[in-house]
Amino acid sequence: MNRAFSIYLDAVRFIAACLVYLYHSNQRLLVADILPASTYGHSSVIVFFVLSGFVIAYITDTKEKHWATYTASRLSRVYSVAVPALVLTLLLDGIGRQLYPAIYAYPFDQFLVRSVSSLLMLNEIWFVSITSFSNVPYWSICYELWYYVGFGLLMFLPRRLAYWAVAGLLLLLGPKVLLLAPIWAAGVLLYRWQRLHTLPMAVAVVLVVLSSVGIVAFHAYEVEAQVTAVFKGIIGPQWHTQLTFSKFFLSDYLLALLVFANFVGMRQLAPVLGPLLLRVERPVRFLAAHTFTLYLLHQPLFLFWAAVLRGDPSGYGYWLATTGLLIVSVLVVGHFTENKRHALRHWLEAQLRGLGRFFPAEQHELGK
Repeated sequence: MNRAFSIYLDAVRFIAACLVYLYHSNQRLLVADILPASTYGHSSVIVFFVLSGFVIAYITDTKEKHWATYTASRLSRVYSVAVPALVLTLLLDGIGRQLYPAIYAYPFDQFLVRSVSSLLMLNEIWFVSITSFSNVPYWSICYELWYYVGFGLLMFLPRRLAYWAVAGLLLLLGPKVLLLAPIWAAGVLLYRWQRLHTLPMAVAVVLVVLSSVGIVAFHAYEVEAQVTAVFKGIIGPQWHTQLTFSKFFLSDYLLALLVFANFVGMRQLAPVLGPLLLRVERPVRFLAAHTFTLYLLHQPLFLFWAAVLRGDPSGYGYWLATTGLLIVSVLVVGHFTENKRHALRHWLEAQLRGLGRFFPAEQHELGK
């Protein structure tokens, strides 16, 4: 992956996390006016899925060629933030509810069930949907971790065994996780489809322009709402509700195609924009290093600080003050979570390599 394109992807990742925050903090108890760009929340998760598939395909091709390295990296990446997020969510929700109960329209019961399912990433299997207290965005990591697992099975197990293992995994997870899996797999395809690496520059420019316009038009014309209404009419409101976060999958496929096209074009165009992208590399890398913490903790954090401040939502001051405290909190928490995950990764890899005699050492060549 060229350096300029890597910077671009990090910038996209951070912007997507900010858009998710705007979406969730767009609450009338916090700010009377509708926040700009606050309709891009779910769409940003789709961006994360495509980006995740691409990055995982890249690192298994270039860095994480041993199953123990891959497993340790994925577990440390997720749980270095997920465990603190769960603990902090319980703590912040408990205090915030005492200070300003009206702002909390989220469950705060069944502590054992919610905590265990969150730790095991089983919140969204089959037609179960267990909200991790106020941490609604937690749902996506309960999809993404299992995509890591499925991809790892295909990469590191003998082919026939891998197919059976993935089939068993899909049987465990059910249709909701499966419905969004092609979006994550699109990121893998983006990396592996070699012909896309040699597109003419003119085609790359066209892809970037058309995909960017398409993404804006997708939201301006409320394509998600229109497609979802048609789909709901076909399967009925009950089944539509049962799909929870996967009920938008048809429009999500269209959006994923636009994101895919954007990344294809920018991969070719990024080296041309290299001088500009390299100038912003340092701040982009710094912000990207806190993206996962921002994503996985923003909802319990902004609710807590809103409960502490109990400001006036008639202007933007209350929202801005809450956002400022959230930023400081994310920087502090991120310093002790995702920015310290390497120590956990090294420890996990050492333990897993001790089991190496039971597993193949090198990656299985997926699709070859």
